[in-house]
Amino acid sequence: MEYWILFGSFVFLLLIGTPVAFCLGVSSFATVLYLGLPPVVVFQRLNSGVSVFALMAIPFFIYSGDLMVRGDIARRLVALAGAMVGHLRGGLGQVNVMASVMFGGVSGSAAADASAVGGLMVPQMKARGYDVDYAVNLTVVGSIIALLIPPSHNMIIYSIAAGGRLSIADLFTAGIIPGLMLALSLMIAAWLVATRRGYPTEKFPGMAVLGQMFVSAVPGLILIAIIFGGVRSGVFTASESSNIAVVYALLVTIIVYRTLNWSEFVHATLAAVRTTSMVLLVIGCAACFGWLLAYLKVPTAMVEFLQGVSDNPLVILLLMNVVLLILGTFMDMSPLIVITTPIFLPVAMAFGVDPIHFGVILILNLGIGLCTPPVGAVLFVGCAVGRISIWQAMRTIWPFYAAAFATLMLVTYIPALSLWLPQVFR
Repeated sequence: MEYWILFGSFVFLLLIGTPVAFCLGVSSFATVLYLGLPPVVVFQRLNSGVSVFALMAIPFFIYSGDLMVRGDIARRLVALAGAMVGHLRGGLGQVNVMASVMFGGVSGSAAADASAVGGLMVPQMKARGYDVDYAVNLTVVGSIIALLIPPSHNMIIYSIAAGGRLSIADLFTAGIIPGLMLALSLMIAAWLVATRRGYPTEKFPGMAVLGQMFVSAVPGLILIAIIFGGVRSGVFTASESSNIAVVYALLVTIIVYRTLNWSEFVHATLAAVRTTSMVLLVIGCAACFGWLLAYLKVPTAMVEFLQGVSDNPLVILLLMNVVLLILGTFMDMSPLIVITTPIFLPVAMAFGVDPIHFGVILILNLGIGLCTPPVGAVLFVGCAVGRISIWQAMRTIWPFYAAAFATLMLVTYIPALSLWLPQVFR
């Protein structure tokens, strides 16, 4: 009966439009009452879920991303990407993907990537003859790249959900090759669609202009090196690197570029506070929900069930991917990471899957869910930027979905794509 109360109340609240954090909290509270446990357990678990030092990295990475969007760093990175790949077929489409790679390495947020890159690229693409659905779809799916490459704060959430025993530096490193593979697959898909629709190419500006744009974007690119290099080398932790990212972003936007005024600073601060509050409330309630899953031995039951279905790791990984893709269409990413990690990570490890490898699979899989209705947060952002309906975008997004799904399958079944680079850095 406790399973029906936990999952039934959660699904019911979700279907009637209750915010995810309250769905998790109320269903957990109802289950605790049914089990006869002290109600204070819910608040203790919620508090312990957010009282994790590593979570300090999340608000500061969010803050640094907001500062960079408002401080002109995003525009300079997009300009550099345009000079590098704009001359390829469907030039601005290629620029869109490359800009997502560069800005993702600064923000670590798919929503921030879709907002910043989309706000810069979609109007330009529309003005130069590109269909708006092409521009929006490429922006939306391309934003997933930010979830894989450092400093992805979702990797930090996964590390905590896994018990805090996984190295954040290893997770940051493990996502680099899959992130670049996703970018390459999207560029191929963009080229194919652009060729079929007859989109133009951009003129190569020349090496001199490329050099000037590179110099202009260097301060933003240095931040990527500071974050990844510092965490990977052990000079500072992920939490410390997030603070350094904020200080560096302020110095660059105020002193070097001189583009951040007081009004934009206030807006960036308030936006970071709002986003952080929502994320941490979800994480705290999801931590309580996850504790109940462990208390009710749901992971053990899941392992036994899947072992009864098949003893082939390839089949098990496929089944887990299918389940996660379905869940990703109905829930946001952060709570899903906290909820599903205690369930599926023991299953994956029971079948010999490395937890670092599984983390990359999980993040990429749930990232695709962010681009899928009815709860595709990044899809909503992209459509709002492009001013088109969800239905208009969904009709032609399939080539880019296919590219992301192909990357997911490669990452799932070729562990070396995720594990080789961390081993090299060790």
